[in-house]
Amino acid sequence: MELKPLDFLNALADATRLRLVTLLMRHRELCVCELVQALDMPQPKVSKHLAILRNLEIIRSRRAGHWVHYRINPGLPSWARRAMDEIADGCETAAAFPEDEHRLVSEETAGCGAS
Repeated sequence: MELKPLDFLNALADATRLRLVTLLMRHRELCVCELVQALDMPQPKVSKHLAILRNLEIIRSRRAGHWVHYRINPGLPSWARRAMDEIADGCETAAAFPEDEHRLVSEETAGCGAS
């Protein structure tokens, strides 16, 4: 599948998907449970947004036992990767992103499934 710029931009225009991508850009790979904790959203909602990003091949997933881990697709076109780098830098201090990061770091000390 070839990533089209309009599809890419539409995907990142959603605040939840933008928050997910920003976290994945900063942490390379995260488990769905970590993303749920960081965004403080129900798992089905987070999974729906992850599926949209996965279907566009913006992210990739892998299963490890009971957990599904997500990461940015390393095969993204260079223009998309550059855009995501800039977007993640710009979002680092904006609105919900510092709070997402704080919840993620708190979850990392507890581990997946500990709650």
